[in-house]
Amino acid sequence: MTNRIEWKFAALAKARRKGLITFIMCGDPNLKTSQAVLDSLPKAGADIIEIGMPFSDPMADGPAIQAAGLRALKAGTKLKDILKMVKDFRQKDNITPVILMGYFNPIYRYGVAKFCKDAAAAGTDGVILVDLPPEEEEEFISVAEPQGIRLIRLIAPTTDDARLKLLMKNASGFLYYISITGITGTKSADTKQLQARVKHLKSKTRLPIAVGFGIKTPAQAKDAAKFSDAVVVGSALVEKIAKGQKAAIDFVKSLRNGLGKA
Repeated sequence: MTNRIEWKFAALAKARRKGLITFIMCGDPNLKTSQAVLDSLPKAGADIIEIGMPFSDPMADGPAIQAAGLRALKAGTKLKDILKMVKDFRQKDNITPVILMGYFNPIYRYGVAKFCKDAAAAGTDGVILVDLPPEEEEEFISVAEPQGIRLIRLIAPTTDDARLKLLMKNASGFLYYISITGITGTKSADTKQLQARVKHLKSKTRLPIAVGFGIKTPAQAKDAAKFSDAVVVGSALVEKIAKGQKAAIDFVKSLRNGLGKA
């Protein structure tokens, strides 16, 4: 069953455009503001939207996203609020793919089967779970797949081919290539190394490749898009949201304009 993610990447390929994937933290600085930013993103140029699920121990996140998560938790954001945000977004936009990104613990506490059912009903297309290894993914996959929810896998620079094969076994939607070692938003990748790694990934899969972690400017986004199918911008956008909705939307517009037909 084709979902919005596959449809979007097919549409981008047909138009010879590269995808812009934007990340926001649900509830940062409050639910009203993050809903307003979310609703504005497609018109600003976002092709796919990742919504962060705040968690108290975000081991892969850098300072900007950690701070956003803490603000969201302080504001009282719960998993049910995130699902409601997706549902409210779907009242206005039934086309743009929405992916929930975070850690397994809140989903486990919510109930894995209940989460997948409720997330699908709200209009969620995919999930990125930073700390769910492939050896332990069956509990999630077995209930996510029947609901049409894609499990999007993170691939690191240190991932060897044996591990890559295991990670891709149940990967769907697209592969999210982490362009740097370490946490989000702290440094940028070497373009030549990044290009070589993405080329190698493309030889191993037919899934689209999105590049994220460390993309902070329109110029960096354009460079990464030259050899990938999409770019992901998270920390830099979260920092703009802290300055206000207009700053955030203007930044997304600049990213989309920068990508052009890269």
